[in-house]
Amino acid sequence: MKQQPASPHRSGFKLLRILILLLVLLVVALSTWQDRYRSTRWREPLYVAIYPIAADESPVTLRYVAALDAERFKPIDRFFMREAERYRLNAPEPVKTRLRSELHDRPPQRAPGAGVLATAWWSLRLRLWAWRASGHVNEPEDIRMFVLYHDPALTPQVPHSLGLTKGLIGVVYAFAAPEMSGENDVVIAHELLHTVGASDKYLPGTDAPRFPDGYGDPDQVPLYPQQFAEIMAGRKMLSAQRWRQAESLDEVLIGPATALEIRWR
Repeated sequence: MKQQPASPHRSGFKLLRILILLLVLLVVALSTWQDRYRSTRWREPLYVAIYPIAADESPVTLRYVAALDAERFKPIDRFFMREAERYRLNAPEPVKTRLRSELHDRPPQRAPGAGVLATAWWSLRLRLWAWRASGHVNEPEDIRMFVLYHDPALTPQVPHSLGLTKGLIGVVYAFAAPEMSGENDVVIAHELLHTVGASDKYLPGTDAPRFPDGYGDPDQVPLYPQQFAEIMAGRKMLSAQRWRQAESLDEVLIGPATALEIRWR
C-alpha cells in the first residue's frame, strides 16, 4: 500500500516544536553563561540566600529550624574571607550569607539512575521550583541554597547534596543537631563552590580524597596526618588508608586546583 506523504500542516507543526525547543535551549545556555561570568568575577560579594526546610515532622527538626538565625551561618562567610585573604583576592568579602524564611515545600528529587534526558528535565524542574519558592525578595540573591534538615535519630544517613552551576542552586541535606552544625557548614560551602564551577576532589566509590588535589597540603612532610582537608574533598587524610569527615570549616581550605576552577588564580 502506498504511504501517504505527511501533510504540510503536520510538518509545519513539527518544525515549530523543534524551533521552540532550540530557542529554550539557547536561552538556558545564555543564562548559564551569564551566571557563570557574573558569579566568578569576584568584584563584589556573592549574596547567598539560605532557605531552611524541615525534611521531616520530628519535633527535634521543627525546633531546630525554628531556632535558626543569621549568625548560625556566619562561619561560612568567615571561611571565604579567610581563604580570599590567603589567595590575595581583591574582594575581601567574597560571600555574604542571608537567612531566608523557612520553606514548607521540598525541591523535586532526581530519580536514581536517571539518564541524560531525565536529568536535564529534572534540572529544569528544579530551577522552576526554586524560582517559584524564592526570588520574591528585594535583596539580591546570587546563589540560592535550599537546606533540608533531618532528625539524625530518624535519618542517620542523608542523601548526597548537590550544587548546580545552571541556575546557581544548591540542595543540601543536613542534620538538625547543634553538635553537627560545623559539618553542615562544610557541606554548604562545598555545594556553594560547586555552583561557581568547582569540581569534586575525591575518588568515586571510596570517597577518599584524591591525591594531590584532594589533600589539604600534598607537600606536607610527613604527609600524614594531614593538618587540613581540601573543601572539595571534605575529608582529612589521617594515613594512607584512613580519613575522616571534616567537622568544621576550621579544618578545611580551598586548594590550588579549586581556586583555579573558581577563578581565584
